[in-house]
Amino acid sequence: QVQLVESGGGSVQVGGSLRLSCAASRYSSNNRSMAWFRQAPGKGREGVAGISTIGGNTYSTYYADSVKRRFSISQDNAKNTVYLQMNSLKPEDTAMYYCAAVMTLDGISWTREDKYNNWGQGTQVTVSS
Repeated sequence: QVQLVESGGGSVQVGGSLRLSCAASRYSSNNRSMAWFRQAPGKGREGVAGISTIGGNTYSTYYADSVKRRFSISQDNAKNTVYLQMNSLKPEDTAMYYCAAVMTLDGISWTREDKYNNWGQGTQVTVSS
């Protein structure tokens, strides 16, 4: 198992920016998928952004339509950390944000929660107008 710890959440005004971090206890594989999900009050959990790694290098990144051109996912392998840079934040971005990881590659869509077997505790993001 891999422990994931999110940080960087907080309260910002509309149009502001935040950078979330997801620190993993270890990377047990150079082939892996990681993602950020979010859950707003009264709603289901949705995939926000994903990143796949092959041979230790970023292979591809993925985004929900609602965050394209505003959010950016990246990773720093030396720090075992995945980041989510969030710009031009909107009130509808308010949610608990979770990091997820699976230390393998498969054909399952990055948006599916059951793809991942490691989850963090979440970090709250609140955007106010």
